[in-house]
Amino acid sequence: MSTSVPLVVRLLSSSVSVANRAGKIVRDVMSKGELGIIEKGKDDYQTEADRSAQRCIIASLSAQYPKLNIIGEEDSPDNEGEVPSDWIVLDSDKDILSLECPAALKSVKEEDIVVWVDPLDGTSEYTQGALMLKRDPWERWKMYLTHPFISMKWYFSLLQSKYGFLEHVTVLIGISVNEKPVAGVIHQPYYKNLIGEKKIGRTIWGLQEVGVGGYTPAPPPDSLVITTTRSHSNPVVEQALAVMNASQILRVGGAGYKVLQLLEGKASVYVFASSGCKKWDTCAPEAILNAAGGKLTDVLGNFYKYGASEPHPNKTGVLAAINDELHSYAVNKIPQELKETLSKK
Repeated sequence: MSTSVPLVVRLLSSSVSVANRAGKIVRDVMSKGELGIIEKGKDDYQTEADRSAQRCIIASLSAQYPKLNIIGEEDSPDNEGEVPSDWIVLDSDKDILSLECPAALKSVKEEDIVVWVDPLDGTSEYTQGALMLKRDPWERWKMYLTHPFISMKWYFSLLQSKYGFLEHVTVLIGISVNEKPVAGVIHQPYYKNLIGEKKIGRTIWGLQEVGVGGYTPAPPPDSLVITTTRSHSNPVVEQALAVMNASQILRVGGAGYKVLQLLEGKASVYVFASSGCKKWDTCAPEAILNAAGGKLTDVLGNFYKYGASEPHPNKTGVLAAINDELHSYAVNKIPQELKETLSKK
């Protein structure tokens, strides 16, 4: 890779290639059928795909950029051993390398950058998707009986869908400079994953002042459509949704997938009035949304900071839209008492 290309562009180029490899690891774990689910905390689970994809991402980026500060969602146990050589990606995306770097980012050094990694955003949807790939009805039922995520209601809703919720699953790599997200990658391992289709997955990228790629942008819906959490609701979240006067509410998994709905014109605003999201959930989506002309903040309308010393939780929720007008509408709709309630948590 040419060192004449500014660091931020090189890092984004590497991140696109690494995200593609991490997505294959996610699919490989699924195909083997042993997800290795462990419980990290209340309603917080991790699979072998989470762990392996993160090892791939961190090892690959660290090999090329040793002074980067990389923060991943998953804790790394001391006994995990060496990273397999075929997981270490040193390739770069040539199309990204040809991008013109914004003037403000040309002199950035590795020490100035914090990379936020969510190796598998949408773990609940991933594990539920594994259930759907069990072709034998008895195998599906056995998996349901030992599955930490699936209630009877969700089991029957899964049976009615063809592939579960696998398209909600994403790999997120966000690049921040001076506490601000400037570039990001969202990889969908199961995008249009239809039986017999050879090409699986897609990778979306964004770079500040340059633009976005990997998808076809679309304007927001004619009526107000809200995208929000599918599995982490509470009374405050529902109150924030109720005041929006939306024509439709889409309940989906993963912060990355919700922002993709904004980018592709399937939703107008992303509203989540809760502290459930973390910095690794929003850094990449915010960077891409910004590059597309959108905006992501907390529900008070304040931007999050992505410095290495910042707390990981996004305490005051997430509110995002594809343009300033929709974002301002949503911020103004949130009652002051609800904003105060969330601020005190």
